[in-house]
Amino acid sequence: MARVLAVVPDLMLSSKVSAMLSAAGHQVQVVPSVPAADGFDHELVVCDLEAVDPGQVAALPAPAIGFYSHVDVETRDRGREAGLDLVVPRSRMARELPGLAERLLA
Repeated sequence: MARVLAVVPDLMLSSKVSAMLSAAGHQVQVVPSVPAADGFDHELVVCDLEAVDPGQVAALPAPAIGFYSHVDVETRDRGREAGLDLVVPRSRMARELPGLAERLLA
């Protein structure tokens, strides 16, 4: 079990992320922004790149998965340029999030 920080402001999407990771045995803390995560000890970060600054996420002391709309190439590129460990389309995140998390936690 890992401590996962989910920086996902959208309530519906954050519920889905939290449910998927919790079902996989992880402890999930959902926050609407990176500054709101202050003081949370985490081993992995999952974030919605359309709603947060990827540079702020990359500065956190943990591996990070960023997701984006598959048609938003600029957002994908910003996540990659910021140095996030994985940048995937939202559809892939919705199918594979527990496996992607395990990959980065290994």
